[in-house]
Amino acid sequence: MIRILVTDPLAEEGIRLLQTENQVQVDVKLKLAEEELVKVIGGYDGLVVRSGTQVTKEVLAHAKRLKVIGRAGAGLDNIDVEAASKQGVIVMNAAGGNTISTAEHTMSLILSLSRNIPQAHAALKEGRWERSKFMGVELYGKYLGVVGLGKVGSEVARRAAGFGMRILAYDPYLSAEKARELNVEPVTGLEEIYGKADYITIHTPLTDETRSLIGAKEFARMKQGVRIVNCARGGIVNEAALVEAIRSGKVAGAALDVFEQEPPANKELLSLPQVVVTPHLGASTEEAQANVSREIAVSVRDCLLGRGIRNAVNVPSVDPEVLKLIEPYLKLIERMGTLQAQLLDGHVRTVRVRYIGEIVRLDLAPLTIAFIKGLLTPALQETVNYVNAAVIAKERGIKVIESKATEAEDFANLIATVVETDKGNVEVDGTLFTRADPRIVRINEFHVDAIPSGAMLVVRNQDRPGMIGRIGSTLGSQGINIAWMTFGRKAQGGEAITVLNLDQVPTPQVLAEIRKLPDVLDAKLIKL
Repeated sequence: MIRILVTDPLAEEGIRLLQTENQVQVDVKLKLAEEELVKVIGGYDGLVVRSGTQVTKEVLAHAKRLKVIGRAGAGLDNIDVEAASKQGVIVMNAAGGNTISTAEHTMSLILSLSRNIPQAHAALKEGRWERSKFMGVELYGKYLGVVGLGKVGSEVARRAAGFGMRILAYDPYLSAEKARELNVEPVTGLEEIYGKADYITIHTPLTDETRSLIGAKEFARMKQGVRIVNCARGGIVNEAALVEAIRSGKVAGAALDVFEQEPPANKELLSLPQVVVTPHLGASTEEAQANVSREIAVSVRDCLLGRGIRNAVNVPSVDPEVLKLIEPYLKLIERMGTLQAQLLDGHVRTVRVRYIGEIVRLDLAPLTIAFIKGLLTPALQETVNYVNAAVIAKERGIKVIESKATEAEDFANLIATVVETDKGNVEVDGTLFTRADPRIVRINEFHVDAIPSGAMLVVRNQDRPGMIGRIGSTLGSQGINIAWMTFGRKAQGGEAITVLNLDQVPTPQVLAEIRKLPDVLDAKLIKL
């Protein structure tokens, strides 16, 4: 008997889909504390959660029978995906079921913010008729800056255009073709949105790069009287800076569905009359909950019954025997994609993946998909997986070209990748020294010997005596240890590249110090 545990509320449609199989037993046990989940998880093959259950490393350590975890929704921050992957547990999510609901909620907040609907409603309920107090503004003809043009951002853009708004869109993977299809004006940087937009709506995941993406400096650059909307993730907008920007008059108002802490702890923010808030309701519609429940129920059920793997974020949909053969290359090429994403500048246009040597005898389709997933993940996070990576790339207008060559040159097997953007190309080559020893052997025109793992510092510099020592001293003065180092150059005294694997992650202040060193041209922190 296959046993599935459901620990967060799931729409009845999802429960029924699981219960229709005779060989499946479904237990619903809601609001389990971690210690309670640890006691019972050992008896289950599948676990279905939403955002409430924390699937920690400790829980997974006791889940000896567990084969699959299904998250009814997009976010995965409550699941230790790395620990699950090491344990061989497949992690799935349902990222697309709440797209329309979130887009509609965003538009609801934009309209509420523009016409003071919540404030006017509250006043009238209290018996006050104050028409002049709640003067609003029209959407027609206003500039809406959309930060992140994924599924939700695209749907918001379509709906806002219906109101006659003019759409400015920023997305590192937005192609000219996709921009024309959506009838939006692409911008090359957020500065253009800050200087022009009357409204700014955010639709990006929360990452180290997007945390406090909009803070005091960004508010200072914005148009006077701008309005801010966030239905994505709390923490992308710095709440303390937002309060100050509203009090100063720079920001005319804000509409928030998500917060740095939930329930929100910033009482000053909630007290401002210019702020419209809802308690994380973006996906809270009957249709969205039914959609994600059905989607994850089918995915978990079919995985456990051997009917195929869908919507997995940590394993491609391939035969288990094939997976054993290609798994080391999967890990390598996905990290190559993530490395590319953090090295490149501009909008991605074309991806070229070339396989050289004996590797061409393997099934290469999952490898190319893994590269695309790695490339898109830093920007899109949990919304991209092995199943939808190729589709998302196509939707963004990214052309993917795969080629093969049987004759090896310097290595028995080599994966050569080129990502072309509107600002230039980035080349990264990788290989396996052994099945457990992946290496990056080329970055652009420089030959290197880099380990694609953990925190990496990639420094472009002039080849001068003492250069590496100065970088090492700067890191060492802050207690940052170098675990591995490689160096490449084109010619003595010319441009060179230094790649370091670090035991600790340097702060932005340390990176700024390194960039100021003599003969340093650029320094980028890579996280793999």
